Amino acid sequence: MKFLIIDRDTVTTELVKMKLQGLGHEVVEQPVKNDAMEYIKRDRFDGIFLDPAPLNNARPIVAGLRRAVNYMPYVVLLSEQIAREEGLKAGANDVISKPVAGDTLTKVVENAARLIGLVEHLGNDKEDFPSAGGIIAKSAVNQLFLSAIERADRYAETTFAVFIGIDNYQEIFDLDGPTAASYSAAKLSKYLVRIRRQSDIIAQTGKSEYCLLLQRPRYDTEPLEAARRLADSLRGLTDITDIQHSRVNVSVRLVDVPSGNEHAHYELSYDLNGIIEQAIA
Repeated sequence: MKFLIIDRDTVTTELVKMKLQGLGHEVVEQPVKNDAMEYIKRDRFDGIFLDPAPLNNARPIVAGLRRAVNYMPYVVLLSEQIAREEGLKAGANDVISKPVAGDTLTKVVENAARLIGLVEHLGNDKEDFPSAGGIIAKSAVNQLFLSAIERADRYAETTFAVFIGIDNYQEIFDLDGPTAASYSAAKLSKYLVRIRRQSDIIAQTGKSEYCLLLQRPRYDTEPLEAARRLADSLRGLTDITDIQHSRVNVSVRLVDVPSGNEHAHYELSYDLNGIIEQAIA
């Protein structure tokens, strides 16, 4: 990925730059905010690290960055004073406190890559999956996902997405054939429709992947409880394969917008007799 660092603090800039380059990323640095705006207008950056000081309110500069481009860079505030909640209200994707810790920076970069990957994945219109049987189209959930990013920017509103998928779909396809792979995907789809709540928004986002959006959770632990409940419910999926030697691996991942942080990850494995293993990754 390509990152821009906007910070007059040379110590922090050098630390962030070395860490990002060590992770294999391209880095551009510009300490002057006005000059950095010119960089942003003529080049594309996956992420922007920014210290808004001496401004007390980061909102104007973050909004200016967003208006200057026609895409959605991952914006991280570097600050000694701005709390994460305050940074999200300013429109940032995340906040890193100074002095910057290397492990925190690594985690934020992982989150940035995850969110950027989801935007690309859901926005890829080369293959759509039409609405059917209570499951909406990939293109429809993409619009909701983009809306969630916009609402996070404007109102600091957090949305959660649960991705449920067969991780070894291609392996099943290659070893047992397309019929076996399609059978497992269809069984997962039908089961999700059966166990979902009426208020749940669920979409097919891949040949063997589904996304459940949790908008405006009523309390902090609701998304985690929903992901755990879904993983527990999937233990009842006893007929996901009809092939004796086939093993089906299903994952449940909980991700938030705007940070892209993965809050929960469950892995379940099935054979012809039903579930044989469940783990929290």
